[in-house]
Amino acid sequence: MEKFKFYAPTKVYFGKDEEQRVGKILQEYHPKKVLIHYGGKSAIQSGLLDRVKKALDEENIAYCLCGGVVANPLLSKVNEGIQICKEEGVDFILAVGGGSVLDSSKGIAYGVYNEGAVWDYYARKKKVKGALPMGCILTLSATGSEMSNSSVITNEDGNLKRGLSSDYGYFKFSILNPELTYTVSRYQTMCGCTDIIMHTLERYFTPYQTLDLVDQMAESLVRTVIKNAKILLEDPSNEQARSEIMWAGSVSHNDMTGDRSLGDWACHQLEHELSGMFNVAHGAGLAAIWDSWANHVYMENPTRFAKLGHRVFGLDDSDTLSCALNTIEKMEEFFRSIGMPTSIQGLLKRKCTEPELYELTYKCSFEHTRTIGKFKELDEMDMLEIYRMANEKEVA
Repeated sequence: MEKFKFYAPTKVYFGKDEEQRVGKILQEYHPKKVLIHYGGKSAIQSGLLDRVKKALDEENIAYCLCGGVVANPLLSKVNEGIQICKEEGVDFILAVGGGSVLDSSKGIAYGVYNEGAVWDYYARKKKVKGALPMGCILTLSATGSEMSNSSVITNEDGNLKRGLSSDYGYFKFSILNPELTYTVSRYQTMCGCTDIIMHTLERYFTPYQTLDLVDQMAESLVRTVIKNAKILLEDPSNEQARSEIMWAGSVSHNDMTGDRSLGDWACHQLEHELSGMFNVAHGAGLAAIWDSWANHVYMENPTRFAKLGHRVFGLDDSDTLSCALNTIEKMEEFFRSIGMPTSIQGLLKRKCTEPELYELTYKCSFEHTRTIGKFKELDEMDMLEIYRMANEKEVA
């Protein structure tokens, strides 16, 4: 059994109207001034931003605003937030939104606390030494950023998408009200469900010996997301299903289903270059790449894939190789059933050119300096082959 570390310091407030308590919750941290960081029209039109401001006003908490975060959050917005914090004397950041807003907030928190350009920390040139304290109100179930130590930012200069994991990147508190996700579109909801599943599978496919308890927690989470994603396709305002998905999103990325550092993460790394270059939804990009990755690596340990098939999809195939392939097919069928693309053509509505595939590979390898993956270590030729497989697949 491999050694592991479990650390989940975020305090969670889960349930209806919990966001209305944010002022009182913030008082525990004695902030002098809070930056409310949010996305776009949704927070304003839904009235959520006004409710948050009212809650802070009632507690006499000073605040300033920084909105306009987009999907695949940009370095330029992070730098804008850093500047506002320094000018306004902000000492606490409150993120109000989905994963992009939460990740952008983490970037700001790092940039204010640490010296120099914040991108240097995402580019792994420097190590963070701390961060401003943060809290969040989640409005989209997907990234798990509300309980994880990770964040991903896109640098518009070169369309580079890079992640940073640090124990300084945990929120002090996360407020999770499933009703805040009712207005999320069907497509974005299903992208979120895909991301949640993939956070779990990235940990599941590990070369290390695992605890069966942890495996069964991961398998149960995947079954739960599959079941409730199908419910939300027909009934987007189903409170129970929204609650199940929201909590699954948090648990999928807080290491309850496996130590992040022991997981594979190749699919995420391959996808980051797709969404960095083409600005596609992260969950959709993961669905587009997963089948090709799985078919490329499953022979490394077909028993692991077969185990997933037996326990998640109820497959009774006694032949390990056959069951492994059927598991991959079942997962792909599920992604298609919820409207996710399972190829690059389906994702982009066109094929990538060969130069684009080489550029994706070049960026994914950090300019010829790294391999990716742990379930099976992938070099640049492997990366290129997976991109090609995903590119040549016909749209189902």
